Amino acid sequence: MPDPRFKILTSASTSGPGDAGRTGSWRVERPVIDMARCIPAKTGKHACHLCWLYCPDNVVSKELEPSINLEYCKGCGICAEECPAKAIEMIPDAEFIKGAKSE
Repeated sequence: MPDPRFKILTSASTSGPGDAGRTGSWRVERPVIDMARCIPAKTGKHACHLCWLYCPDNVVSKELEPSINLEYCKGCGICAEECPAKAIEMIPDAEFIKGAKSE
């Protein structure tokens, strides 16, 4: 039985394709995670994961190095706002695409 003094955190949403299908095309900005600043990636422990917890579309994985499923990420920026380490930056999709083409 869990200790009543501690809350068990769970994501508010369930994974799935969404009612509108692959919604990543709606995005104007995309989240990019800096693993050097990310608390779980840096410490090697399942700590923090506020990005996973607050994502309304459940597109952030709950791994030691979180990843974001960009097929369904709408670019709301909640993950970046909630990250205490400021490891997630929202980058304009157009800027990201231009950078990919020039490489």
